[in-house]
Amino acid sequence: MKTFDVQSVQIETPFQEAVGYISDAAKLPEWASAFQSVDGCRARMATPAGSVDVDLRVDVCTEDGSIDWTMTFPDKSTARAFSRVVPLSPRSVVYTFVLTPPPVPLEQLEGALDRQSATLRQELDRLRQILEK
Repeated sequence: MKTFDVQSVQIETPFQEAVGYISDAAKLPEWASAFQSVDGCRARMATPAGSVDVDLRVDVCTEDGSIDWTMTFPDKSTARAFSRVVPLSPRSVVYTFVLTPPPVPLEQLEGALDRQSATLRQELDRLRQILEK
């Protein structure tokens, strides 16, 4: 069983603009479908079981373009998302995202990563469209 997925998208935008937008947690609902709203360090997320409020931490290194998120659920389980913006030219970047399994019981894991991977592909395309406007 596959336990991760790595996807990327080339975006025609300057490095600093990409890092600034992607690392801004308040922007997540604009491109990441699981996020219904973000208010500071709290987020409302859509899950297969319904909406849930989580603690949200964003770790950003603007020098190397790494942007990582930690979501802590009410039951204290955590989910992590890892990503990086890499400059290709002054006006172009590649954005890579490492998708890991959600914090669900093992019996629910089968197929969850595949569904998330398909959603991620759509989200990366939406992100590209937003940043290229």
